[in-house]
Amino acid sequence: MSPEMRAAVKNVAKFFPTAIVSGRSRDKVFEFVQLKELCYAGSHGMDIMLSSADSESKTEDDKETKLFQPASEFLPMIIEAYDSLVEATRSITGANVENNKFCVSVHYRNVDKQDWNSVAQLVDDVLKSFPHLKLTTGRKVLEVRPVIDWDKGKAVEFLLQSLRLDDPESVLPIYIGDDRTDEDAFKVLRERNCGYGILVSQLPKQTQAFYSLRAPSEVKTLNNFHP
Repeated sequence: MSPEMRAAVKNVAKFFPTAIVSGRSRDKVFEFVQLKELCYAGSHGMDIMLSSADSESKTEDDKETKLFQPASEFLPMIIEAYDSLVEATRSITGANVENNKFCVSVHYRNVDKQDWNSVAQLVDDVLKSFPHLKLTTGRKVLEVRPVIDWDKGKAVEFLLQSLRLDDPESVLPIYIGDDRTDEDAFKVLRERNCGYGILVSQLPKQTQAFYSLRAPSEVKTLNNFHP
């Protein structure tokens, strides 16, 4: 994250409760953002920390109460699947397998287009040995996750309830995202008839979001809003 974007997000957090919801592991997201005043939901919302602003002053017991990990029982299985996927895709130039704690991401953005189907087939073959894991897709990425009813939309609902921000009469949630997996969060806000999803995309797309921005630079401008 650029210093300018970090400053913009920090500005928003001064006035409104702010969370980062990502498919990457929570630790990676925090390392990228580096703002303790935010809530973080990594692994597509399967690893949520409600706040880390004063974590250094908390006891270990206090820290535990702030974590929510609905897929914790799947962690050994995810590690095994990660190792299998690394081995299976080793021969595909450009393929990158990323361990995001409660999910595994197989990136094929740098793979020759003629090998995309081969990557998908290799992932399918590995998953045959893991019936409790499922496959979802994102932007040039195949996501392997536990077969639980949880996604970024469920994470948004959990955050709103846990932070006591689920009163539609007094709270207007705004969710900004640029990935296919963000559609679950857009859909939740639309179905609740409370809040607005904002899609970031240079091209028109079918979406559950109410509004759109064309680039991260426009997100930065929005985040520099002062009430």
